[in-house]
Order: sequence, then structure tokens, then C-alpha cells
Amino acid sequence: MDEMSDGGASKYKIPVIDRMMDVLAQLERRTGGATIRELTALLALPRTTIYRIVNTLQGHDMVRRDDSGAYHLGHRLLALASHVATGANEIDLAAVAQPFLDKLSADIGEGSKLSVIDQDGILVLAAAQGRRQYALTVAPGQRMPIHAGAASKMLLAHLPPEELAAWLAKPLIAYTSKSQTDPKRLMSELTRIKRLGWAQDRGENAPSIQAFAAPVLDKTGRVVAAISVPYLAGAEPSRMEEIRLAAIDAARAMSEAMPV
Repeated sequence: MDEMSDGGASKYKIPVIDRMMDVLAQLERRTGGATIRELTALLALPRTTIYRIVNTLQGHDMVRRDDSGAYHLGHRLLALASHVATGANEIDLAAVAQPFLDKLSADIGEGSKLSVIDQDGILVLAAAQGRRQYALTVAPGQRMPIHAGAASKMLLAHLPPEELAAWLAKPLIAYTSKSQTDPKRLMSELTRIKRLGWAQDRGENAPSIQAFAAPVLDKTGRVVAAISVPYLAGAEPSRMEEIRLAAIDAARAMSEAMPV
């Protein structure tokens, strides 16, 4: 019998890694972070042990310490999360998308990103930074609202009916006055987005930020991601049209390059 399959696997665990994961789990649960004293109490471990763990994690940017002394999950985790395969075929969408995002941002000067939808909502898998003045900064690993934003609506619009219904049954938060919180009206907009082939954010997640998004399809024609370009509100109509068309072109080019 395989000794790893009947409980014997516990012999091969490394206790310090277990404790490290316990620290990360506590920081995941506490949005305001946790101090060494709080982690010591929560995990019933010696203070010196907690200090060594968080100090090591901080050195690898897995946690960060704020001015009050509380520790939070670090930016390195966002980068790692962006490389987690999200599709059943294990395609590394972030790797496939990066050259298309880089070209898109170089061409129009704005930041761009690739988003996917999973059981927890919308996740930014990859991003490219724009060189234009006041270009918005985007980062892999960010979680975005399920219903507020161009990429979010694009991905929501292409869910199977039962999955879409489950999301629409949840409370829809109003982040701004532009956020759509009525499920019926949102459903109507999603139907329109699916027909048009692109989506627009008019300031639904943040008043000063707008965006356009277009779908990325795999070789079977299934929408697996969305490319979007966020930009500051107040752009001229001609500039907005330039961004919309660029997002559509980039998504189409990535779709054509998707592996089988």
C-alpha cells in the first residue's frame, strides 16, 4: 500500500511550514491585518516563533507590515495567484496574454489587463502598464466586483444560465451611483453586451475610472477571459473609440493565438 495514501503522509510534513500556513490563513481572515501579539494569541505559539515566521515572510514579500505594526498579506502572493491555472485544460492564460497586453498598452499608452471569473468572482490574471501620462496602474492578483466593471460584466454575460442566476441572486453592491444593483436591469445589460461583443464601464466601480472590455475565446468558441483597458473619465469621444477598438482587436488577436 502507498504509505502516502493512508494517513502516513503526516510523517512527511514540515512543522514550520504548517505554522507558516497558519499565519497566512489568519492574515487572510483579518482584513485589517494582525500584530505579532495578536498572532501569538490566535495561534498559541511562542512570540519568538511568530516573529521569525513573519520576518522571513516579509523578506520574501509574502507579508507586509503597516505603520501601526500590523501585518498583511504581501504583494508577492498576488503575482503567484496570477499564475494559477483557471481552466480545465490548464492553459496558462497569463503567459498567453502578456505579449498582447504589452502591445495593447504600448499602442494606446493606457494600462491593460486580462481577467477571468472563478468561484470567488473576478480575478485579474495579467496586466501591462501604460506609458501615457495619468495612465492607471493595474496589477495581477486583484479581485474586482462581479457586476461593476467592463471585464466583470463581459465575463458575467457569458456564464451558463444557472451560474449567472446564482450570481444575480446575491446582493449587488452599489460602489458608485453608476453601479447597477437591480438584477433585472443588469440582466438586460448583459444580454446587450453579449450581442455587441464588448462592454463598457462608465464609472461603476470608481467614479473617475471608465473602461472597455472585449472577450477572449478558446478554440471551441467559449469565452475564457476578458481583456480590458481602464482609463480616467473625461476622455474625448474619439479617444474612447480608439480605446474600445484597441481592446477588441487585442482580444481577437489573443483568441486567434489560443492553443488547442
